[in-house]
Amino acid sequence: MALILDPGQTGGGLATTGSFEYRYPSGIDLKPTSATHTSLLSKLNQRIMESANEMSKRHSSWKSIDRTLTAYIPLDEMEERIKKNDERKPVSIVIPYSFATLETLLTYFSAAFLEYPIFKYSGSSPEDRVGAILLEKVIESQARRAKMALALHTTYRDGWAYGFGSVAPYWDKIYGKKTVVEEAGFFSAIFGRMMNTGQKRVSKDSVLYEGNFLRNIDPYMTLPDPNVPIQEIQKGESFGWIESSNYMELLSKEKQSSGDFFNVRYLSEYRGTAGQSIYNKAKASSGREERYGTGVTANNSTSPIDIIYMYINLIPKDWKLGSGEYPEKWLFCVAADKVIISAKPLGLNHNMFPVATCSPDYDGYSVSPISRLELIGGLQTTLDWLVNSHIQNVRKSINDMLVVDPSLVNINDLLDPAPGKLIRMRRAAWGRGVDNAVKQLQVTDITRSHIQDSAYITELIKTCSGSVDSVMGLARTGSERVSADESRGTRMAALSRLSKAAKIVSLQMMWDLGYMLASHTQQLMTKELYVDTTGRWEEELRSQYVDQSRIKVSPFDISIDYDIQEADGTLPTGENADVMTQLFQSIVSQPLLSTQFD
Repeated sequence: MALILDPGQTGGGLATTGSFEYRYPSGIDLKPTSATHTSLLSKLNQRIMESANEMSKRHSSWKSIDRTLTAYIPLDEMEERIKKNDERKPVSIVIPYSFATLETLLTYFSAAFLEYPIFKYSGSSPEDRVGAILLEKVIESQARRAKMALALHTTYRDGWAYGFGSVAPYWDKIYGKKTVVEEAGFFSAIFGRMMNTGQKRVSKDSVLYEGNFLRNIDPYMTLPDPNVPIQEIQKGESFGWIESSNYMELLSKEKQSSGDFFNVRYLSEYRGTAGQSIYNKAKASSGREERYGTGVTANNSTSPIDIIYMYINLIPKDWKLGSGEYPEKWLFCVAADKVIISAKPLGLNHNMFPVATCSPDYDGYSVSPISRLELIGGLQTTLDWLVNSHIQNVRKSINDMLVVDPSLVNINDLLDPAPGKLIRMRRAAWGRGVDNAVKQLQVTDITRSHIQDSAYITELIKTCSGSVDSVMGLARTGSERVSADESRGTRMAALSRLSKAAKIVSLQMMWDLGYMLASHTQQLMTKELYVDTTGRWEEELRSQYVDQSRIKVSPFDISIDYDIQEADGTLPTGENADVMTQLFQSIVSQPLLSTQFD
């Protein structure tokens, strides 16, 4: 039996026709009809509502950013008629200059951060050196397996487009079937390996893989503490987000979670929009459906359910979750705004919210800063207007604009658009000439200079965003020859602007993320893992593990103290090769220096 839930209410309206047997964590009664569940759900919804109300103020601005990242504009009624009559005629478009700017910024970040190993470590003491190298190898293997570079790229994109990007690291296990070889035959069963009479392959349920994964958090779905700036989320009381799921996925989590998830079977009757959260404004607020033309999803035959993850720093005694009188970090999961399906203390060694954020253009105070693309949004709108107004004027001008005396000509002949037409005079006008029957209006193109003006707008966009020609890979045009020093100086100045943003992101997100991944691995890793010796520590590893191309790493091998080697965000451009050559020559020519430097 299942609950009958009123999706129009929040935290109430539960009418049960039965119940399921669950063993709840810490002996807390979290049955959906219990008083504890109702009280806890009310406190969660209060925090969710406050954050959602604050973040929704930014949605309209983000939607305008979504529209600038495509060349498509929804047609109005007039342009629909134009395309219907002749689909070859141009209509209003978005000049994808913001898209080109975003691609340039992301290209720099990808080159600065996404080369393996993405996260680098060093031992805090000499005896931790080898363990830190093995830890770095394990994290690199996890990063490749989980495709963390893709999640990081999405986070950087959100940071440039919306002002901030968020990513949540989590430890997970992948379950499946593994084929193993077992002894077969009568004597094998009795004597084992001492008398092997055959073998057979058997598929067994097993943990196929365990490790760190990264979950991207949609800015439209993010629910941070509105009282702290986005770069200091660890100082807030809560951080959450909305995630779209479905009944089958949640049921699988409940089965595999060993009690971390519960109450999922109470959601079995959800269909259509009944499982959607009232705080999920992404579809209504974002321009993504408009951009991609996805329309309304068909969900009457499936069971989509919105779930809200919320990390909260709370006092268990005040929340009736225990006797503790000091803050603890807990994770809650609320499905469809009605049912709590997870509630547990995090218990992570790093004692942080497992979330990292980046905001390249943060101001130090805002929970949702202005993004780089939002900064140039007005220029992008002006650029679109200049080009589209010119298109409209040209489209109007190439059509004949005539003044006609209908008493002198057959108007139906004049309306025929085919070339080589024959226009007949009316009988009353025969023999009077045709000079005064039809007159072409003189058309002046007042938008002729718009294309030249758009060049000034694009230069302003480049200047404001930092995506100048040298960074985009475009050579400066002009009558004078570009010298090597000019090209090098321009390029280095442009890259220094981007490296500043990269250093900020490294401090905001990459350091915290690297620390969390390492801490999760040390705390939660249970299986041994083989890693390659090749890479930046190959010489060190081969001196410790002779004649081994792959090394087996156990959880005990990486139980060391470590430091994070943060990326500085600069690129090895090779621009200072001449200086390095001169330094090398000086070292070689002086015996005292040659003994000190390699």
